[in-house]
Amino acid sequence: MSAALQLNGFLGAGIGPAAWREQQKRPSTAAAINNIEQKEARDEDLPIYLAFYRKHTERMLRRYLYASMQVGRAPSILGEPIARGWVSSRPVRTFEDAVIFVLDIEKCLDQLEELDRQLLSRIVLQEYTHPETASLLGMSVRSVGYKFPLALDRLTQKLIDTRLLFLPAS
Repeated sequence: MSAALQLNGFLGAGIGPAAWREQQKRPSTAAAINNIEQKEARDEDLPIYLAFYRKHTERMLRRYLYASMQVGRAPSILGEPIARGWVSSRPVRTFEDAVIFVLDIEKCLDQLEELDRQLLSRIVLQEYTHPETASLLGMSVRSVGYKFPLALDRLTQKLIDTRLLFLPAS
């Protein structure tokens, strides 16, 4: 055993009981690693075939931007949630259909995490590049390149679950 490991235990023995209890309450690096592993496991739960539908999801988000502007409201991808009781997969033909479509997409977007909404908003709706998005969000370009497709896959799964996006029958 190295001296550094023994020294850490030795130094911990010299603190008082109150400081030791406070130190035990702090999340350890093992707990942080466990949280990261749980998030990665959740990302691995997404089916691989969703990657094929990323372009469809991007097109649907652009259609959402266009429809929300036609309805007369800015896309509230970062705004307050709007609850609805049902969803519709009908084609948009009238003003009412556009309103229903916008509300349905917003409901799906509200179910995503904040970072996913930020990434989708910056890259798809505002058409920032990955480096520009990385600097705006304070992330590395590599992180944006890794997390953006996962955000698209999560949104695709939400759209499939609400029947706004249909998969071909096999």
